[in-house]
Parts: sequence; structure tokens; C-alpha cells
Amino acid sequence: MQETRKYAIIGCGMMGREHMRNIALVDGAELVAIADPHAPSQDSALELAGELNQSIICYADTEEMMVAQKPDAVIIAAPNHTHFDIAQQVMAHDVAILLEKPMCTSVSDAQNLHALQGDYAPLFWVGLEYRYMPPVTRFVERVHGGETGPVKMLSIREHRFPFLTKVGDWNRFSINTGGTLVEKCCHFFDLMCHILQDDPVQIYASGGQDVNHLDEVYDGEKSDILDNAYVIVDFAGGARATLDLCMFAEGAEQQEEIYALGGIGKLEVKIPAAEITWSPRSKTGTLTEFIDTPKAAMEAGDHHGASFYQINHFHRALVEGGAPAVTSFDGLRSVQMGAAAHQSIETDQPVSLDVKTML
Repeated sequence: MQETRKYAIIGCGMMGREHMRNIALVDGAELVAIADPHAPSQDSALELAGELNQSIICYADTEEMMVAQKPDAVIIAAPNHTHFDIAQQVMAHDVAILLEKPMCTSVSDAQNLHALQGDYAPLFWVGLEYRYMPPVTRFVERVHGGETGPVKMLSIREHRFPFLTKVGDWNRFSINTGGTLVEKCCHFFDLMCHILQDDPVQIYASGGQDVNHLDEVYDGEKSDILDNAYVIVDFAGGARATLDLCMFAEGAEQQEEIYALGGIGKLEVKIPAAEITWSPRSKTGTLTEFIDTPKAAMEAGDHHGASFYQINHFHRALVEGGAPAVTSFDGLRSVQMGAAAHQSIETDQPVSLDVKTML
């Protein structure tokens, strides 16, 4: 992995700048440019690039950047509702792509992009990076190693702070985000499928906008972002999973907790405690494993080191010609599950899923 690869980033808001910090930590990854039409975001990126000793050129126009710089890889970190169009624009240049989550804001766009990716030779990777939080990665390894026995119940809880302020307040409206259960929770639906190695067949959800953004109005339009939900997912192999989301829980000690339960015992992981606890049914006593994440990876982003490990895996695949670990199918399925959860809330009915019919 000694050969240098040139990177460009589209969108240099919070997530784009997180990618900048992580690229600076990867040997052989050279950031050469960013594209963002928002001048203050460009200024922030240039300031950060100076701190990181990155020599970059800023562009307001994506096409101009692609033609002038000819990068080997592009990270798309622009607002959700722009992903579909930007991805197609970048694909015309035959470069490797890391597309931030959610892949698209609608199931139809995600289906179409997945179909286009089928004929796309370069690396195409969807940024569902929660798989790469070191404690979560280790938790999944242990579950897949059979410690719990076949998982019958899987529970994911995220109790966290409200949505952050974004340029133009685009994330205050479901039409731009895909809705909270697509925008935020595609990570968790992907984790469910990744942990269980199975496809969902039915989703039932209950949720609402009960605390956050209730009095926020932008250009005469009221914010419509859900801030809490429960989601139950049935899987083809018989396992069931739940998501417990609350976005007015800033004071919670743990932001994410995941539990897997099988016939042998229970495994649980907590973030940011970075602890994995094993509780066997034999009652021989619990055992806790602490997962240490390097300080540099933690400081480079807000996702417990996940974005650092993701870009390392992406860069290795780019250099070595490997396949994406997180595919367009994973991206499509996570969007489909989030959209189905919203549909269930709106109709107060369970929603049946058949992933194979989506392809």
C-alpha cells in the first residue's frame, strides 16, 4: 500500500471535514481538492487543510473539479437529497466512490443507483461506517464466532442529542433527509442485517416528533423531523430485532447499546464505554472486555473511530483492487428498511418486505 492515490471530497460540512482528518492519517492517501458551493464551508475546509498540512484546491462546481483534478477516488459527503444526482455525475468519470449514508433519500432512487452500480467497474462503497467502530466490530466478531448461539433477539438502542445544525437547515425536513429513520437509522438497520446475516421480512414501527424542533419554522415551513421511535424487525431466519431511538437524551451515559441474545447467552456492547459484556445462561458470571481505540482515530471524528477504520479499508481495496465491504445492496436495503419503518408509522400497520424484489 505504498502507491499514492488522489482523493477529492464533495461536500465539506461536518462529515466532509471528518473525512479530511481521516485521510490525513492514511499512508498513501492524498487529498487534492474539495467541491462545495457554500463559500463559508470552503473557508472552513481550507483552514482545516492548513492545520493538517494538506494542499487542496477548492471548487464551487463538482464537474470543474473532476475535470481539473482527475482524482482516483471521490468521497461524496454532500446533503442526502443530492446523493443520487452527484453519484451519477461522478460515475461518469470512472473513479472509485465512497458515498456517505444514506445512499439515497428514496427507495426508488436507491434502486436505480444500485442498478447503475451493477455495470460500474470502479470501487463503489456506501458509508455505513458504524460497522467499523472497534467495539462494535469486536462485538460482531464474537457473535459470528458463535458465543451466543444462533441469535434469536437483537436490540439496538441509541439515546443521543438532537440533529445538529446544517448549512441551510436542510436536515430539518424529511424531504431532504429521507426521514429520521432513513437519515439516522440506516446505520442501525445495516447493523441488524450485518450481525444476523439475514434479510428483513416485516417491519412495525411507532414514532413521533415530540420534543425537538417543534417551534422551528424555515421559509414558512415547519420542521417535520421525528425525534423518537421504536422499530421491530422480523427476519427471514426467525430472529427479531428492535431499535429504540431517542434524540432528546443528551444526558445519557451511553449513546449506543447493542444486545444479542441466543440459546447460550447474551453479548452486549456499549458506546462510548467501549465495553463488551458476556452473560452466559450457565450463570458462571459475567465477563467484560474493554476495546481500546487509538487516540488519533478517536480525535479524527465523532463516530468512535469508525470513519478512520472505514477509510483504511476503503483505501486498501482501492490500492489492491478489492471488492467493497459495504455494497450498494447494503445501502439499498438500509434505505428500504428506514422507508418501511416510516410507512408503518404513517399507516399504523406492519409493512412486509422482500428485498429480492427490490433488485
